[in-house]
Parts: sequence; structure tokens; C-alpha cells
Amino acid sequence: MPGIKRTNVLSGLTVRDASRRMVASLPESATIEQAIRYTIKYKVNAVLITDDAREALGVVSKTDLMTAYYAGLPTASSLRQIMVGPPLFCRVHDPLDSALDIMFSNRVHRLYVHEQGNDPNHAVGVLAYPDIVGLLYRYCHRCERSVGRTKRLQPGEEDMETLTAMEVMTPSVEAYGEHSTLLEVMEGLAAHRFGAVLIHDKDRLPVGVISKTDLMIAYKRGVPVDAPAGRIMNGPVLSCEHGDPLVSAIRKMIFSDVHRLFVHKNIPENIVGVLSLSDAARVRSGCCRACVTGRIRVEDGM
Repeated sequence: MPGIKRTNVLSGLTVRDASRRMVASLPESATIEQAIRYTIKYKVNAVLITDDAREALGVVSKTDLMTAYYAGLPTASSLRQIMVGPPLFCRVHDPLDSALDIMFSNRVHRLYVHEQGNDPNHAVGVLAYPDIVGLLYRYCHRCERSVGRTKRLQPGEEDMETLTAMEVMTPSVEAYGEHSTLLEVMEGLAAHRFGAVLIHDKDRLPVGVISKTDLMIAYKRGVPVDAPAGRIMNGPVLSCEHGDPLVSAIRKMIFSDVHRLFVHKNIPENIVGVLSLSDAARVRSGCCRACVTGRIRVEDGM
């Protein structure tokens, strides 16, 4: 009996279509300070740690670096003290959908990539949420049903409902006052697994953001962990309206070179959630329902 199989934008795509060939890596003897410089220089959230043969031993992420900052480790400390592992790998020809499943189930933000049949501990690329979201955005930007297209629907064509920031965002926001310490901020980031927190003034109005990158820079500069949040926060708060189309929010993140937007309702001061690249990747079907309903196909033998 014929069955119906629903597909999404990622159906038929492989890891090769989205992964990057450049892998930021350091030997285990490198220092925390070097890892911080690499994350900032290459705009990555983690560094692969390798042995003398360039085989993968572990990973040092911004979360690991933040933990070292919190613990008071000197930036001259060796990365072998803080690396975690082993790193998770996928193959270049694996379906992109299955790679995303691995990332979600293991609660990681990246997979390293190895060539089919070659050394499984030798990374030839890396796949991260920004890569997948960038691919989704390019698909949606070319789609005739994309937001902003002026093409009129033909008779019999159905207008597809656009996904909004509100439907995809995380409906909770971690916020701290300007005078909260960096220790308190780091505890909140670790407890809630967030990449950034909102900073508000004495009237509880949003005035800035502290991300893990901001903390890395503070760590490198020797800012004490009991310093006030207001000392390193960045402003103004970059946000979007909760009813904005998802594709518009993704575009804003890509062009602003950020991994998240705060979401406001009615007025910018009323922050109701946060939309990250990992939230956008979770949708899998682009920015409107067309990617699902428009790709239903009949399969024999199901």
C-alpha cells in the first residue's frame, strides 16, 4: 500500500554539504591562553585537541574555558587539564539529518568529520549549528515562497504559513543586574546551558549582554571573577519582535555575526525569550511549512 513520507530541507543532503574544512586545533601541550586566542581569532566555540600525529584526543569548548576561569586556573595552564573527550565524529557522506540527531541527543554543538574508510580519529572538517542554519537560510532565500518574494501564487497554489521567532525561541531568559559578579553570571550560564545572559539596570531594563566570548576576553585580560557584570557587558541588546518571520531573525543573526537574538514583545524592553542558532537548526524544515507539506511524496512498499 502506498505510504506518505514527509521530508524536510535537510532530506537528501549530506554532512559534506554543510561542514567546514577548516578545523581549529591545538596540541594538548598548548595553553588555555592559546585556546582563548583561537576561539576569538577563528570565531569558533571549541578547539580540537590533537596528539603529535594530529589524531583527535579531546575538545576544549568555551564552556570548558569558562569553567577554568571560574576555578581560577592561570591562563598559562595546559589544555590537557581541562579538555574533555573523546570528540564525537561523523562521516562526510552521512545524512545531514542523522548528524543533527547525534548533536541533539548528545547535547553537543558540533561534530568533527572524518573521511569514509580513513583514520576515524583524524578530522578533515567540522559541522556546527551555524553551518546548518546557514544552509537552511540559503535554501529559504532562494525559495519562491520566501518572505519578501513578490511572486504571486498561481491558481490552486496554497500560501504557506511562515514560522515566527516566537514558535522557535526558548521562552525563558536568564538576566542579571549590572552589579552582579562575573562569578554569578558564569554560574547562571553553566546551570542553564545558555550561551549568553541579559544584563539589566536598577530599573530592570535590558542594557546589555554577556556572552561566553565576552568572558573569554575578560579571562585573557585578567579581569577578576568578582568584577561587576557591567564592566564587560556589550550593548545595546540585539533583539527581534516575537512575531517576526524566522527567516528574518536568522538573517539578522547571520549579518550581525551573532549566535542568538533576544526576542521582545511589543516593545524592545519587554524581553520574552531568546532565539539561538541551535533553536533554528532544530526546526529542520526551513522557515515555513512549505518545506514539509510541499515535499510530501508517495513511497511504494511502505
